[in-house]
Amino acid sequence: MLTVRGISRSFGDLKVLDEVSFDVRPGRMTGFLGANGSGKTTTMRIVLGVLAAHGGSVSWQGVEMTSQNRPHFGYMPEERGLYPKMKVRDQITWLGRLHGVERTVAQRNTDQLLDDLELTDRANDRLEQLSLGNQQRVQIAAALVHDPDVLILDEPFSGLDPIAVETVLDVLRKRAASGVPVLFSSHQLAIVERLCDDVVIISKGRIAAAGSREELRNRHATARFEIVVAQDAGWVRDVPGVTILDLDGPRAVFEAEPQQVLAEAVRRGEVRSFTPVVPTLDEIFKEVI
Repeated sequence: MLTVRGISRSFGDLKVLDEVSFDVRPGRMTGFLGANGSGKTTTMRIVLGVLAAHGGSVSWQGVEMTSQNRPHFGYMPEERGLYPKMKVRDQITWLGRLHGVERTVAQRNTDQLLDDLELTDRANDRLEQLSLGNQQRVQIAAALVHDPDVLILDEPFSGLDPIAVETVLDVLRKRAASGVPVLFSSHQLAIVERLCDDVVIISKGRIAAAGSREELRNRHATARFEIVVAQDAGWVRDVPGVTILDLDGPRAVFEAEPQQVLAEAVRRGEVRSFTPVVPTLDEIFKEVI
């Protein structure tokens, strides 16, 4: 498990991280969310040793991070940092070699990643010849080529079209299923909600919320319900104590104690569905920050 405890960091008089703590568990996808300037990238850079913390610690499998175990991490920065005039396959293989992977293994890993990311037909193109979305996929391959023990991705879905997003999602799910802890940041909350097992939300350098996706949904759930009946649901607005949030023909979303509404619906006729409304990750994010 990757453990971050009490990380603090300042730039001059500006404190950008204040006692940041969270875990990234093996085999789980952890979404790291926050507004621009909240401290996500700074945290990731400290985990990777690119920046030094002014307090706190980062450990892997219970051992404090050192220059010996960080090379076993895979990192994709938000800013593209590959060589534009180098061929795709040669570049990924070379980066694997820099991580100490034997040549034939690096070549095999590269070919597999190019296939998984649907880039095989671009293997001998220079990076600068690729679209921005394909360059992003090459960037992801570069983070994976050495079979890292931990994967840290900063905005991995930036610039990807919906089809490319599905391709990358499949690759990341398989990596997590093999037991690798995956930490990724993204502003695309709909993708995070589909992909992540755990969520960490940072706001102004502090952790605002953390837990599994289900824990956060339950924690921030309200007395909000949806009812669908056979006829028009306009009568719901006349039930005492009900606040209507959305009303569309036979469907109503409301806040209230549900039993009175349900009893009235049954009295009036067929009830097709009656369910609590679970908050979306987007709603939770807006609430906690």
